[in-house]
Amino acid sequence: MSDLKQVIIVRKRRKAAHAHHGGVWKVAYADFVTAMMAFFLVMWLVGAGTKQQRAAISEYFKNPSMTQGQSTMSPSGKMGPGGASTSMIKLGGALDLPKGPGDQQAFAKPNSAEVDKLAREQEKRRLEQLMQDLKEAIAKSQAMAPYKDQLLLDITSEGLRIQIVDKQNRPMFDTGSGVMKSYTVQILHELAGFVNQVPNSISISGHTDSAPYIRADSAYGNWELSADRANAARRTLVEGGMQPGKVARVVGLAASVPFDKADPAAAINRRISIVVMTKEAARAALSQEVANEPDVPEAPATPHPAEQEHLGAGVPDMPASPAKSTVGSALPAPRASRRS
Repeated sequence: MSDLKQVIIVRKRRKAAHAHHGGVWKVAYADFVTAMMAFFLVMWLVGAGTKQQRAAISEYFKNPSMTQGQSTMSPSGKMGPGGASTSMIKLGGALDLPKGPGDQQAFAKPNSAEVDKLAREQEKRRLEQLMQDLKEAIAKSQAMAPYKDQLLLDITSEGLRIQIVDKQNRPMFDTGSGVMKSYTVQILHELAGFVNQVPNSISISGHTDSAPYIRADSAYGNWELSADRANAARRTLVEGGMQPGKVARVVGLAASVPFDKADPAAAINRRISIVVMTKEAARAALSQEVANEPDVPEAPATPHPAEQEHLGAGVPDMPASPAKSTVGSALPAPRASRRS
């Protein structure tokens, strides 16, 4: 029996697990988040109000009873200023809050004058952006770099004006002709894509210098020549991808609106002017009432080069051309001593 080994049994006591909380802490956390959200909402609403409104809120909490209060801007209570308000809480956000005395009318439907003003401002910004895009494209384009001094951009009351002017040794057209030089075609093809970026209509006008141009048949002069060149510009823009329906007017102004008033015979006066018109200008250009007015002056005004360009209203009647000119058609040599 002495050889038997004593068996020792060790019993380990297991520690009881912690009792489950049952998700009570989630309810407390949700209440905390809700309270914080309500706090920040109150702070935001107070910050969105005016000084008078904050004074009214302060007075309300000081005197929330039905008796008379001393608020500088009272809520609509049953018993007059300072009383408890019976109005429902608006849930539309800060836009539902009046911004100051008399601002109840600020949320009324805007009238037509305000709508037109906003539309004009938006249109002006769009044209200014188009002019900026054009300037950047001209500056970056290697193909147009040699001609950038012949492209003049400015904003007039009628819209964005793009003028392509002649240089002494780099004319846009053949002498006394509506046939374009190859680089003029390239410039107009580049411009066509930019003109398509905006929905505005355009007006195209042709200009010559003051040198008289008389063709052999004596019925073709600077008026017809400037009109043919303007129409050639229209065709070239369409060939470059411009939508044909964008053209509202094509006119020839001969030498009636010189760019350089001091020297009407200067080469810079020979130019093509493309105006990306505002809606108001386009409406006036296409208005039959304006066209039929009996008191329209017979001679176009001569504005400063920086001002708007006359787009043909009241231009004297041009002598009828014996035949419709076509780009590429040969013209008899001019008899004038100077070119247009």
